[in-house]
Amino acid sequence: MSSQRARRSNLAVPGSSPKMLEKAKGLPADQIFMDIEDAVAPIAKPDARKNIVAALNEGGYDGKTRTVRVNDWTTEWTYADVIEVVEGAGANLDCIMLPKVQTADQVVALDMLLTQLEKSNGLEVGRIGIEAQIENALGLINVDAIAQASPRVETIIFGPADFMASINMKSLVVGEQPPGYDVGDAYHYILMRILMAARAYDKQAIDGPYLAIKDIDGYKRVAGRSAALGFDGKWVLHPGQIDAANEVFSPKQEDYDHAELILDAYDYYTSAEGGAKGAVMLGDEMIDEASRKMALVISAKGRAAGMQRTKQFEKPEA
Repeated sequence: MSSQRARRSNLAVPGSSPKMLEKAKGLPADQIFMDIEDAVAPIAKPDARKNIVAALNEGGYDGKTRTVRVNDWTTEWTYADVIEVVEGAGANLDCIMLPKVQTADQVVALDMLLTQLEKSNGLEVGRIGIEAQIENALGLINVDAIAQASPRVETIIFGPADFMASINMKSLVVGEQPPGYDVGDAYHYILMRILMAARAYDKQAIDGPYLAIKDIDGYKRVAGRSAALGFDGKWVLHPGQIDAANEVFSPKQEDYDHAELILDAYDYYTSAEGGAKGAVMLGDEMIDEASRKMALVISAKGRAAGMQRTKQFEKPEA
């Protein structure tokens, strides 16, 4: 976790809009993904590629993960998306997001294309990561294989709208919900399936968009569900959602401080100086190796979010 990028907020920016690409530079999102897929009309895709290359080379996205979402392999645009973006701005690109991933072979194909482009353009081989978006039933069935298909894979992402269509989830699209029915219940299995695959192979798990962009309370509620499960972040479709995502997917200050105290205390008490103890008391709490593992998760998320601790561990007096 400590070596992975912060992705609490993943801002979608249409590549067809130079104005939005420019505005994104000043927004506090952890990741910017410049879109050539669903947010761009077919006739506008060639210009979107050029806009993205120009924006990446101009820079100004300091501190942000710079990602481009290309079109999926079933379309006629994918190879040109990848080639033009990587040849034009590969040195200033962190990841390629591949939508509608259905099999591991699709990830392998992208990996091979990226490797060829990196070699032919003098780029570091393997530096550009892959973000795999799960948007249909076949992709979910194959998510374990997809997660381990390439060492480039950094994230597994849930794409709810296309997924709902792929399994004919009509009750979540139109009409009133049945009495006592919670929309979140329908997503629980899907989210957990993605999360298990991500964690099994040391990837990040990212939740998809919340379309009611003005409903910030609703965004926080839905994001809170995936954050409680253990997801690392969520898409944002509007600048107004960014602060909510950063808040929900960051540890609370007291939780972060406590995690850092556990790590310091455990390091001390398991050392020769501290008595080489495996289980000790930190205040009124017993800590051991399991406590350390849980603290590492919270600490990694806090550090990735740039949090600063407000409490320091004090060694006991001899």
